[in-house]
Amino acid sequence: MQRQALVKAKQLPNYSYLRALMLGALALAFVVAQALNAAARPESLAPLAEKISPSVVNITTSTLVEGRTGPQGIVPEGSPFEDFFREFQDRNNNGQGNRPRRSSALGSGFVISEDGYVVTNNHVIEGADEILIEFFNGSELKATVIGTDPNTDIALLRVESEEALPFVSFGDSDTARVGDWVIAMGNPLGQGFSVSAGIVSARNRALSGTYDDYIQTDAAINRGNSGGPLFNMDGEVIGVNTAILSPNGGSIGIGFSMAANVVNNVVDQLQEFGETRRGWLGVRIQDVTEDIAEAMGLEMAAGALVTSVPEGPAKEAGMEDGDVIISFAGVDVEDTRGLVRQVGNSPVGETVRVVVFRDGETVTLRVTLGRREEAQGAVPAVATEPDDMEEPETKEVLGLTLSSLTDELREELGVTEGQEGLAVTAVDETSEAFEKGLRAGDVITEAGQQKVASIADFETRLQDVKDAGRKSLLLLVRRAGDPRFVALSLAN
Repeated sequence: MQRQALVKAKQLPNYSYLRALMLGALALAFVVAQALNAAARPESLAPLAEKISPSVVNITTSTLVEGRTGPQGIVPEGSPFEDFFREFQDRNNNGQGNRPRRSSALGSGFVISEDGYVVTNNHVIEGADEILIEFFNGSELKATVIGTDPNTDIALLRVESEEALPFVSFGDSDTARVGDWVIAMGNPLGQGFSVSAGIVSARNRALSGTYDDYIQTDAAINRGNSGGPLFNMDGEVIGVNTAILSPNGGSIGIGFSMAANVVNNVVDQLQEFGETRRGWLGVRIQDVTEDIAEAMGLEMAAGALVTSVPEGPAKEAGMEDGDVIISFAGVDVEDTRGLVRQVGNSPVGETVRVVVFRDGETVTLRVTLGRREEAQGAVPAVATEPDDMEEPETKEVLGLTLSSLTDELREELGVTEGQEGLAVTAVDETSEAFEKGLRAGDVITEAGQQKVASIADFETRLQDVKDAGRKSLLLLVRRAGDPRFVALSLAN
């Protein structure tokens, strides 16, 4: 029967015979691919878990907490029930009254070197008097704090051990793809060593920090997992489990791990210096929106728009207000967040090339980076040229009522003496200006990327922009001294 079928197949027209052969080849290839795929997937994660578990630790902290002096938050001071609740609290304190008591907390961590360096979250050990590390084999050692970084919520500890400790290495978190398998390990809810598995759900998440670069995962992460490692299938740490998004305090499949490339850089600095030493450019910046890009003549809405240049590295290198940073150290700048992270990860004292867009052209600056930790609280420089306007002028334009700055307005708005600009005295609530956040009390210091000190200056800048065929006017607005750029449409 098979021979007859083969003869019939050969008797078919050539194209039908070839088609039959192709379909057969595709079917065979599919079967082989399925077999290879099944072979590539491990039947169990147990071998990997056994390999990396000895490097994961449970962390218990102990903190001395001052006793309460009274029933705060329960009844108002002076209430007739105050004595009753004070007695109730004393009974709950086992007769200790307001004596200090010890409070304990649980977390996770992992060993990164055989000589005892341990990584965890800063919030796990913050304020702790004693830190106890429990290893997978049940042994315990006391730890000391080498350094902490609240900005990334990372802490580096160390234990003294007579024997070399099992440890794990950091992997390249930038290579982690959405959909890749990951394993989370730690001490969830104080239940001891635990393993959960899932996938990378998203990349480059930001929560609230300046240097945030979180990997989102659906691997179960609960309280107590904080500080524990997130592993890839090669047994490399690609993240530090830090936070969860949950309405009830338990895992709902939305967990966040600080990316290993961020953590590794922080750990290196804590290990070497006991503190972080981040690069500092010395500018205030904001994102470039579509309308701002159009107003400035940029081809695309990318880069970081400089709103203010205080005394510091950038000013010394010649950077100006209104520059758009489009490249830093040879890397294109997509937005402000990316620039902040890149600058922060750069060595202090390094001289880098910064390319800015200025007046329709690109300008390359060489900036020697300072140290951000030393520059915290730096105040932006402001213009100090005198205001020659003696008579107040007003004008209504683009939904704004503008007035030249007088001594009375300066005092009323808290404007620095000598600051040039126009005061916004009213904003039409139906206008685009109101929609974009401009309010009475704002001060406009630039229009069309040129300084304005009078109504006449503003009208000139407005006409220049119209003559150039632009569809919007870029304004530099200061509120309580803080600058930002706003682009307003010129269409009716």
